[in-house]
Order: sequence, then C-alpha cells, then structure tokens
Amino acid sequence: MRAPEWARGPASAIAASARGASGVAVAIRQGDRRAVVTYGRTAHGGAPVTADTRFETGSLTKCFTALLLAELAARGEVSYGDPLTRLLPPDRVPAPRGGPITLLHLATHTSGLPRLPPGLLAGAAPRWFTNPYEGFRTDDLLRALARTRPFARPGDRVRYSNFGVGLLGHLLGRAVPGRLGYGELLADRILDPLGLHRTGCAPGLRQATGYWHGRARPPWRIPGLAGAGAIRSSARDLLTLLDALLDAPPDASPDAPVATSTGTDTGTGTGTGTGTTSNTGTGADSLSLSLSAPLRAALADVVRPRLALRGGTGRLALVWNIRVRPDGDVYHHSGGTRGFTAFAGFGPRHRTAVVALANTAPSADQRFIQSAYGTLLSLPGGL
Repeated sequence: MRAPEWARGPASAIAASARGASGVAVAIRQGDRRAVVTYGRTAHGGAPVTADTRFETGSLTKCFTALLLAELAARGEVSYGDPLTRLLPPDRVPAPRGGPITLLHLATHTSGLPRLPPGLLAGAAPRWFTNPYEGFRTDDLLRALARTRPFARPGDRVRYSNFGVGLLGHLLGRAVPGRLGYGELLADRILDPLGLHRTGCAPGLRQATGYWHGRARPPWRIPGLAGAGAIRSSARDLLTLLDALLDAPPDASPDAPVATSTGTDTGTGTGTGTGTTSNTGTGADSLSLSLSAPLRAALADVVRPRLALRGGTGRLALVWNIRVRPDGDVYHHSGGTRGFTAFAGFGPRHRTAVVALANTAPSADQRFIQSAYGTLLSLPGGL
C-alpha cells in the first residue's frame, strides 16, 4: 500500500538519513491523521519491514520506566519522594551530602549517580562492540551502588545516568508484593493495558537484525540495567504510546512552578527506497476510556514538567526532554544500541508525533535522530 502524500515526504527524508540501515520504520501523527511508513528489510536478504517489526529502542526504554513509576505512584505503591532505603538495605545505598537520593531524583537524572555504574566498563571491554552490558547483572548493580560516591548533592545537578534509571527499573520491580521483576511488571501495568503487544524486554523476541558499520550485531542484552535500555518495540506500538500521552497532556500550564537545575547534561546515550504504509487508526480515545484510573493518571503525570534547565529553553518531565517553544512545547527522547537507533517525540498543542526506528547503530553526528526531530518540529498541526 502506497504511503499517503502527507506522510510520504517527511518519512522519506527521515529514512534517507539512516546510513547503513537495511530497514527503517517511521510513524507520523498529524492532528487526527496517522500513518506508519516502512522501508527496506529486517536484514540484508530478510523479510520486508512492517509496522509491527520489532527494533531495539535503547534509551527509549527509560520513557517506559518513567511511566511505570508514575503508575505505581498513582496507586500509592511508591511515592516520588521515597528514599532508596525504602526499597534497599541502608548498607547498599550511598549517603550523599544534602539528603537521600529519591525515586524522583532517579527519574530526572538529578541523583548524583554517574552515567554508568563503577566497574561496568572494565567488565564490558571484551564485548564492547557487541554486547557491553551483557555480563552486568542485578547483583553487580547492587554491589556497584554500595560503593558509589555521588558527584553532587541529590537534586542539585542534571547529569544523564543509565545507572540511575536502570536502578529505578530494578527498584520498581521490588516495590510490588510478589516481586514480578521489571519486565513482567511493565507488561502487567503498562504494555498489556495499552495493547502494546509487539513491545517487551526479552532478547529472544523476533526482531530486525541490527548493524554496526555494516556488520550484523547480536540481540542487545542488558540484564542488570533493563529499565535503562532493554525494550524492543515497533513503530505501530510506539505511536500508540504517543497517542495515549497526547490524550493526557501535562496538567501544568507553561507558567506552573517547576524546580530549576544548574545542570544541563541531558544527552540520551544512545535507508532509502519505496515506502509502504499502514494507516494506523489506533482508537486512542476509546483506549483511554478503557484504561485503569491509575494508568490514566500516570499518562498525565509522566509528562508534567519537573525541572527548568539553565538557559530557559529546556525542561525535564519524568525522563522526557521538553523543548520550550513559543508555538508549543515538544517532548522528545532518543535511544541507541550497538545495532539500532530510535527516536520518539510529540507536540501536545498541535497533536503531532514522530517515531523513527532504524536497524543501524547511532552515528556520531546523530543525523537520523536530528532528521526525525526536525520533522517533528516542522509538522503543521490541527489537521
């Protein structure tokens, strides 16, 4: 099926920026119109990419972890101000100057924890170009936390931390009686209710093959920091998630008070051809009505601005980056693994959204991500 004219141009521009990819999937929402446009194949010589092809999403996982935190908070199972010692023994938790690290600090990159756990890089060296996190497990995470010295007082500085959000995912799995673990709890509370049936953490799920400089990469494994980067998803599923967020805009006006941070490090870690399309009418309004009250509340709360960044043009919600713009704020995040690059963003005022997935590792110039972000900014709204 040929892509609709309104989506074909923007999607083609994004796909053309995915150097080294054998396949690309782009989902676009413009007002009430939605389309998923796909290019190429799941691997060199593989099956055609579809709207349901799974791609590794890397740090887009953090957006799901933030939503899970908001859902547990809405149920009263955790509070944003809970210190780590509520869920871990005190001897396993750093005691930084200025007060305890809380779950909110982890979700806003203000915990004072470094980008990566101490000791991870040394163990990752033999697998650096394939699966650097594969050998780092939950026990390693907790041992690393116990010997970590935060670089700043909690809440003082924003510094992007895979360590912090990976730890948050583990803690959320511990917070619920029965201790389902991060992946099972995420499926139970977020993925299944939203109908995201092509989304999950398991590396054994059927997915596209990732490429790094033309070389096929094995499926990404990140057992100790699953909440920071384990999710695989499809363009259709990610657009469904953005639809749900657009139906629950932030419950704070642009003038609502938010904390101010002195830090600014919010970096997110980590094809051409004839497009095929799937017009994806997700029925977002009816879906919203069928969701539980805690999940509806979480969808609104996860995008509420929490921090104003230095310079005045950026804010942070729970994990989501917010670009403050005169014609409407834009929410965005990106991710990457050794073989995949991913982007998701949306604009509540104009009801626009873009998802972009490619089976090639992120480039140094982030060309694919910047193309997707630029497309989001350029979409006219209200159609």
